[in-house]
Amino acid sequence: MQATRALMVASILLGLIASFVAMIGMKCMKCLEDDEVKKMRMAVLGGIIFLVSGFATLVATSWYGNVIAQEFFNPYTPVNTRFEFGPALFVGWAAASLVLLGGAFLCCSCPRKETSYPPTRPYPKSAPSAGKDYV
Repeated sequence: MQATRALMVASILLGLIASFVAMIGMKCMKCLEDDEVKKMRMAVLGGIIFLVSGFATLVATSWYGNVIAQEFFNPYTPVNTRFEFGPALFVGWAAASLVLLGGAFLCCSCPRKETSYPPTRPYPKSAPSAGKDYV
């Protein structure tokens, strides 16, 4: 029981850290605006931390679900003290799957050796028009 609580607290803290790291890697943020490869690497690092957080949530929730199932089917457990799967376990499994999915999406935005943004095309320099000539 104490280990599952510790895993959930660690998962929450890792999720907060991953949110801040991934926020730095967003394209709309001004942090690390000069180096786009480092910016994408921050997004991938945030995704990896999200994956670790999701696995910690999944392990803690599944571990506690296993304990509940073992105690439910134990013949020596009194009937009035048997627990069943409640909404908290299902919310935990859903949260773990969503965090894992989000972390996987962030990890799929791996930076290439060059920048991942489309290269800028310079406008062609043309001769000035006759309307702009000053006398």
